[in-house]
Amino acid sequence: MRFWPGVRSLAGCVLVAGLLTPAGGQVAHAEDPIFVNWAEYLPSLTDTYNPNSANDCVAGRPRCIAAVIKEMQRRFPPLGRSCNHNAIFSLAYLRTTQTFYWAQAQPDFFTDPPWVNHEAAVFAKYYFNAYDGWASGNRSQVPQAWLIAFDGAAGRRVTGFGNLMLGMNAHVNRDLPFTLAAIGITTPDGTSRKRDHDKVDEFLNMVIAPLLAEAAARFDQSADDFATPYEVSYTSLFQTLVAWRETAWRNAEALTDAPTPEARALVAQQIENDAAVQASAIVAANSYVPPVLTSAPRDAFCAGHNADPPPMSYAFGTASAY
Repeated sequence: MRFWPGVRSLAGCVLVAGLLTPAGGQVAHAEDPIFVNWAEYLPSLTDTYNPNSANDCVAGRPRCIAAVIKEMQRRFPPLGRSCNHNAIFSLAYLRTTQTFYWAQAQPDFFTDPPWVNHEAAVFAKYYFNAYDGWASGNRSQVPQAWLIAFDGAAGRRVTGFGNLMLGMNAHVNRDLPFTLAAIGITTPDGTSRKRDHDKVDEFLNMVIAPLLAEAAARFDQSADDFATPYEVSYTSLFQTLVAWRETAWRNAEALTDAPTPEARALVAQQIENDAAVQASAIVAANSYVPPVLTSAPRDAFCAGHNADPPPMSYAFGTASAY
């Protein structure tokens, strides 16, 4: 298994990721962080950032990220235990958010940690809403890129790496520009928040390889095997993600700069279309081809390993699978 420089040291740093209590700095076990009820924030959770809000998520307090992690930890186990093909993206998003919790607590990592915390909460809400809409059969409320991702997983038609890419595409290419435009991409004095947006790339650079290793160890052995039709390596995967995040920022600018509601609607539709086209391309490049290739070996492997602990190279302070 190949790892990028810094991955092993990162694992030590993030032993506390998502685990420190915002108030007192106490540490809990990774599988059972301090209980914060995500649902209690939802009734008054607005997309607009307000650092003075009583709502921890609207104000961007670390306690909100603990609640987001707790919600992800609630949602992931049923997917993992049933070898649901949506489990790989769910796990990847959980691990990324745990790492984000560590990053936002580092002095001077972000210029405005509360704004980035608020972004993380709103961003997660887009994913939760999309999945819940799809799971409940409310397909008209689910973006097309997410429908392709969730349907591909439900139909067991796409490789584990394909499932991950579909989730990343829908969340970054589709959800992220709308999230950024909604929360505001400039400070009150007009300064761009692009620096904090770009800082996220730094911890993503470190977390991709280990999260793929865990997915491969527990759900699909080929999840980190890049001898696939998509022809990517760890480095090119990261560069793809960086390019998508840059495009998301530019699309957010286009949304906020649109001079009329009609112009904004055109930008929004283009974002939806582009994400859906990218999703279709990912499916085409990463689909099983029955009867020669099916998900049966992957599903058998998952049944035997889905409860395994994360690899030692990717330990977020827990020795348990869930």
